[in-house]
Amino acid sequence: MSDDDTDDREVLLPRENFALFGHAEAEQTLLESYKSGRIPHAWLIGGPPGIGKATLAYRLARFVLAHPDPKAPEVQNATSLAVNEDNPAGRRIAAQAQGDLLVLERTINEQTGKLYTVIRVDDVRRSVGFFGSTAGEGGWRIAIVDAVDDLQREGANALLKVLEEPPARTLLLLVSHAPGRELPTIRSRCRRLLLRPLADEDVARAIAHATGRDVKDPDVTAAMAAADGSVGRALRFLDEKALALRQRVLDLFAQLPNPDPRALHALGDAIGGSEPQTLAAFMDLVNGWLSAQLDTRVNEASRMAEVAKAWEKINRAARDVEIYNLERKPLVFSVFGMLSQASRA
Repeated sequence: MSDDDTDDREVLLPRENFALFGHAEAEQTLLESYKSGRIPHAWLIGGPPGIGKATLAYRLARFVLAHPDPKAPEVQNATSLAVNEDNPAGRRIAAQAQGDLLVLERTINEQTGKLYTVIRVDDVRRSVGFFGSTAGEGGWRIAIVDAVDDLQREGANALLKVLEEPPARTLLLLVSHAPGRELPTIRSRCRRLLLRPLADEDVARAIAHATGRDVKDPDVTAAMAAADGSVGRALRFLDEKALALRQRVLDLFAQLPNPDPRALHALGDAIGGSEPQTLAAFMDLVNGWLSAQLDTRVNEASRMAEVAKAWEKINRAARDVEIYNLERKPLVFSVFGMLSQASRA
């Protein structure tokens, strides 16, 4: 497999993706809630990175904007949130031209040409005006926050103003890679919907759908096997370098809380001179480990707090490396130092 196999293939973004693989139970929960006419105004859709949380959020938004009356026969008879690809609401969402949908996400910094490392508070404040404006065709106003993990405290507090006093026919869909570390004031105002990693066959089908590859392609099979139920991770692993990096990191995870210093040096060297995607893949694996720790310690408040603190520090350090173009090797040692401390907690 060549190093640039994924570069010449257009991968579907969540807003463009009309297909959902796995998560049938979660989809039915959302559908039945909407059919009831009493759908909660805010949902915290949580789970590990890359498993389809944003895809599910867009799927619900697309369905509601396409079928604004929950009592309409086509809603009451629906068995899924699927919408035809030629539906006007779906096409507008894919083209980012749907006026009744606000998406809060990291945007491009025009001065640097790179993504901001957080969702800017000014963008979050736009949601106040958005929900205060008159809705369009069906009367629904929907906001997707992808991901709420990218909010700083000031931005989270701005979002709370909408969560506390939502207008009628409002939906806020908050995507979170680690719902256990969100502010309690946000969690308490949302209906939680936790998604689990996908089954291998769903990962393979999702990769094939997103990239146009055959589901039995050996590269798809290898990426699926390494993905731990995450389509996002599998897409990164359509590359031999990424697979080799994954094994290095997993070996070090297994050694926690006392990772081999020589292996850390080797990993630092591997990441230090690589392209930006390599650092992103490394951080994806680290955040996946932290997310799993939060899941296993859900009833241990003090330990969850320790892991959440490590998450914040690690991702802040990674953002600094990206912003200021710092050396990556010290980041590797810093990250595993914090992981060691969290694993001892």
